[in-house]
Amino acid sequence: MKVLPVPVREDNYAYLLIDDASNVAAAVDPYDVPKVRAAADEAGVRIVAGITTHHHFDHSGGNQAFASAFPDAPIYGGSDKIPALTKLVKDKDEFTVGGIHVRCLATPCHTQDSICYHVTSSAGAAHPGGVFTGDTLFVAGCGRFFEGTGAEMHAALSYLATLPPATVVYDGHEYTKGSLAFAKHVDPDNPALARLERLVRDGTLPGRRTTIADEKEWNPFMRLDSGPVQKVTGGGEPSAVMDALRTLKNNFRG
Repeated sequence: MKVLPVPVREDNYAYLLIDDASNVAAAVDPYDVPKVRAAADEAGVRIVAGITTHHHFDHSGGNQAFASAFPDAPIYGGSDKIPALTKLVKDKDEFTVGGIHVRCLATPCHTQDSICYHVTSSAGAAHPGGVFTGDTLFVAGCGRFFEGTGAEMHAALSYLATLPPATVVYDGHEYTKGSLAFAKHVDPDNPALARLERLVRDGTLPGRRTTIADEKEWNPFMRLDSGPVQKVTGGGEPSAVMDALRTLKNNFRG
């Protein structure tokens, strides 16, 4: 199993999830179908499925073109708001892409139909497993609560935190520098953030993806009970801390 990022729009990521044992692939949030198809052709793989993380246009806006280009490929997603949907999925549903096992994790908040997809394979090239998080989890950040609450985002990120630590995070946008700046603002003495800053400065990120273990160390939205986050938000229950932290991030101009 391997995953190829395909940058689209200004800062979005589409991905090719490739089963290298059979040379088939799923396209995740393929907004720019010609670009995704060209990446598949260059990699020598055949696209057999589409996977949508949520209904927002910058993620699902390529689905109609994808369905036309790949009429036999199912399109998976979490609600009928998703264009060209053929396979409605819910929490803990499972399917396969070649020899890759895909497990659906419902993470409502950014949208109520947000689904993260945990992918694993024991065949082909060694890979620790990955998770496509859309706009739920970013490097050192999380998505806005457009259709949900702090309690729901806390539940979503806590759910993702139960994945194996080495799980690679494939998020939906390149927001790393802005998220790092905010994380340093609220948690300035966290040594993990110094490590993240070095990775960004050295150019290692965004080319290399982070892991669930990394995010638990440096992502303030996954560290609600830490002293610095409690202090900057005024403390309290996780849902209240999450709401306060998101408000701070929304207003941050650093």
